[in-house]
Amino acid sequence: MADVAAIAGVSHQTVSRVLNEHPSVRDETRDRVLAAIDELGYRRNSAARALVTSRSVTWGVVTTGSALFGPTSTLIAVEEAARDQGYYVSVATLRSYDTASMHQVLEHFMDQGVDGVVVIAPHDEVAAAVESFRAPVPVVVVAALDEVPGSSPGDGSGGSASSIMSLAVDQRAGARLATEHLLALGHHDVLHVAGPQDWLDARERAAGWREALAARGLEPAVPRVRSWSAADGYAAGRDLAEAVVAGEGPTAVFAGNDQLALGLLRALWERGVRVPDDVSVVGFDDVDGAAYFVPPLTTVRQPFADLGARAVAMLLSALRGEAVPRQRIEPELVVRSSTAPPASPAA
Repeated sequence: MADVAAIAGVSHQTVSRVLNEHPSVRDETRDRVLAAIDELGYRRNSAARALVTSRSVTWGVVTTGSALFGPTSTLIAVEEAARDQGYYVSVATLRSYDTASMHQVLEHFMDQGVDGVVVIAPHDEVAAAVESFRAPVPVVVVAALDEVPGSSPGDGSGGSASSIMSLAVDQRAGARLATEHLLALGHHDVLHVAGPQDWLDARERAAGWREALAARGLEPAVPRVRSWSAADGYAAGRDLAEAVVAGEGPTAVFAGNDQLALGLLRALWERGVRVPDDVSVVGFDDVDGAAYFVPPLTTVRQPFADLGARAVAMLLSALRGEAVPRQRIEPELVVRSSTAPPASPAA
């Protein structure tokens, strides 16, 4: 920085202001400093800066390593939003969800001196393990919970469970949107093919489906619980197709995610069950390509870019010592050709 200052004919403090984008620097002075930086190939020493400011300008992100659309999209959104704010992320993938594994990852981040942590926590065990770790930095848990156990909105101070904040797309509201759409079309028998119930999102989606049916005075059938895969959707679809052909099946299905819906569509097509003429199908996530399924899939879109921006904003607010309440983001129903009113009974 001293060399840059000498070439630009300014003080060391002016170079620092330029690097930190301080608004008080005149344009011609800033241009002169930037030209000197380019000439010398100067690069800021992040380690030295962290020692001076007590900030690493890095956040830790814990993910479960799932290749599924939701967790992966959340990770990408958080990383992009962090870079937009001048932060970088250090990612740790968790293969085992036990408390010891989570604590090991969080201790690693503390050793790195991260300024905050985002935990993408789709499983019960992950959320519980985070709560038991007393992190000295703010932690945002991205999870479909009313609140993180033992946490409070807090004031952003570290060193206790009060530094844990929760954020999520409202999965229950999204499931209600999907189910209410089918009910509004005139369907009264809406089956739910659910994701694995150790996933928080899957349980919240099942709860939203039940609530929407109950609001219409309808008794929900037992949901068919599967994994998140298209293969499991296909297996459920084969059973469903036989019931529909026999005149005993539902007229509509709410699938726990778009991959399950994809498998369902394939199985129904193979058996000659028409979508949406015989059965309407709704998915969840709006994965890339959902608009090109046959037929194009009605689904619930999760606003991942907003989710990432909110997580970053919460960390920044906590670092400023501001109170940070729990936050929920509303999803959006995207209506396409896989849903229609039920067919009229044959005369």
